[in-house]
Amino acid sequence: MLWRRPASRRLDSREVGVAETSFARFEGKVALITGAASGICRAAAEIIAAEGGTIAAVDNNKELLDGAMEAFAAAGGGEHHAYHASALEQGDVDAVVADAVERFGRLDILVNGVGGSTAIPNSGATVEELTFEEWQKVLDFNLSGTFLFCHAVIPHMTSQGGGKIVNFSSRSSRGRSPTSSAAYAAAKGGIISFTSKLAMEVGPAGINVNAIAPATTMTERIRRVYERRPAGSRERQIAAIPLGRVAEPLDQANVVCFLASAHADFVTGVTIDVTGGG
Repeated sequence: MLWRRPASRRLDSREVGVAETSFARFEGKVALITGAASGICRAAAEIIAAEGGTIAAVDNNKELLDGAMEAFAAAGGGEHHAYHASALEQGDVDAVVADAVERFGRLDILVNGVGGSTAIPNSGATVEELTFEEWQKVLDFNLSGTFLFCHAVIPHMTSQGGGKIVNFSSRSSRGRSPTSSAAYAAAKGGIISFTSKLAMEVGPAGINVNAIAPATTMTERIRRVYERRPAGSRERQIAAIPLGRVAEPLDQANVVCFLASAHADFVTGVTIDVTGGG
């Protein structure tokens, strides 16, 4: 389904936190974004659309995806397209990439946003508590989708002379989060290694591969969890962050968009911590 911006409305770059000097960073670019219906990836997609880009949005939540597509159309850019699909099914991934290439003629940007610690009921399970099935589920949710989309997109980026790939790791990859499992730490640590190795492989083809490692970010889902925590717990977390607040999706999305833009043409194989110093 195609989504067009209403003729009477163009989103001012300042509404999504975009520097006025970089308003056209994504003019003529096509960005394939997974997990685009909410959170950091939705914020990144809105910025890219506002700066002239076209969004191929992938998510398995159709209701949220439809709402996000309306926001992308209002922001601007080209004729965006929604894909209700799973990033963990190779058939879905290959079909999405093939359709996007045929529809748009190119893929300039891939943002791999699918993942998270909540793939299992007890997201903070210890190694002793984890079952092997849970271990495998967390690794698949956070690593396999990234691999599958990179595997499908790279041949097209190579043939067109380059592109930008942005993956999602986490502060938890450092193994010091008391609220996430060892499986999640291993998966997100794997993203860092995967990003570095892939950057070496595809750099000669003109493809940049980088990642962000966010700390806790106030997406809709995290905000609901966060607000149920005791006040003292929230205050202690904020006190441990040098910048004195918890990240918003836009804080992360601005770094994603930097890495996806020509401003990062000489940056590859890097994972940027976006943590407020914590």
